[in-house]
Amino acid sequence: MPFRRQLLKLIEWGDTRSDLIAFKFPMDSRAEIMNGSTLVVREGQVAIFTKDGKIADIFPPGRHRLETANMPVLTTLMNWHHGFRNPFKCDVYFVNTTVFTGQKWGTANPFTMRDPEFGVIRIRGFGTYNFRVQDPKMLMLQLLGARNEFTVQNIKDKLRSIITSNISNIIAEAKYSAIDLSMKLRDFSAIAQEKLQPMFEAVGFSLTLMVVENISFPEEVERSLDERSSVGIMSDKMGSFVAMQQAKAMRDMAQQPGGMGGAFMGMGIGGAFGGAMGGGSAMNNVQDSANTGLSAANRPNPQGAAPAAAACIKCQAALAPGARFCGNCGTSQEPPKCKKCNTTLAAGARFCGQCGTAQ
Repeated sequence: MPFRRQLLKLIEWGDTRSDLIAFKFPMDSRAEIMNGSTLVVREGQVAIFTKDGKIADIFPPGRHRLETANMPVLTTLMNWHHGFRNPFKCDVYFVNTTVFTGQKWGTANPFTMRDPEFGVIRIRGFGTYNFRVQDPKMLMLQLLGARNEFTVQNIKDKLRSIITSNISNIIAEAKYSAIDLSMKLRDFSAIAQEKLQPMFEAVGFSLTLMVVENISFPEEVERSLDERSSVGIMSDKMGSFVAMQQAKAMRDMAQQPGGMGGAFMGMGIGGAFGGAMGGGSAMNNVQDSANTGLSAANRPNPQGAAPAAAACIKCQAALAPGARFCGNCGTSQEPPKCKKCNTTLAAGARFCGQCGTAQ
């Protein structure tokens, strides 16, 4: 008893596998497509008819009634001079045209780049990319072959190789330095996507997103980049930072027991800490405080200033240079001496500090 033909009234692909790029509709040796059969192509799919290994008609998403009018290529291949009347055999492939996201890429080995500041350095890179089928016919001709299905696993090594083998040339053409590259990964990602797009299209795909997540440099370059980043962050606050460090140093010095700190605190330096934040006036204030108790004649002269005029020890009248007596009151300007031991006495002293004799 001969086998009866299996006439296909409905052809559709409902598989929802996220990794499946292309799928051959299963047909056994008895399956035939009849005139008026319905082909259902869902959104994110295209259907491709092939006959004897040759690509015939391609159907976009929608519901299609299979007849001579919408199968012009197959009509020619089948020599349907009087139209499509009898059931026939052919292969039907469904191709997934949605975006495949989150695919990873990375350089297995470091590659070299010439940097204007660091010279020739070896770097690595990694990130992610998204792709989709752009030309189903190209996919059939270039990659599918005799497979019944084609998955992301079948193509990911090839696509990753396209990225990693060209990334060094893209960096060279972009003329980014190591510092620029580390700070402009988003801009470089856009440049890389544009450069890689034609290479994806050559095998029937479109690179919908390219992300360079990281470019790693040698340790010494990484350290230099970190230092420069820190300086950049502090650049607008460097004056305040320096003033704060000065104030901290002065505070630590003032807290030292038995050292200069006690003397400084005694002269009022504690109140001058706030001035350190605004500049170097605190030390000037300290110096002024130290000189307050000295007479005008004995205070230190600022460099280049004229010496102060001497005054009479009794009436405070101005004295001529080198005068031994006051021209106003006639008082001798020689300091008084002890009438017993001839020791010079302090002004107004009633007893000699050396021998104790009353004056």
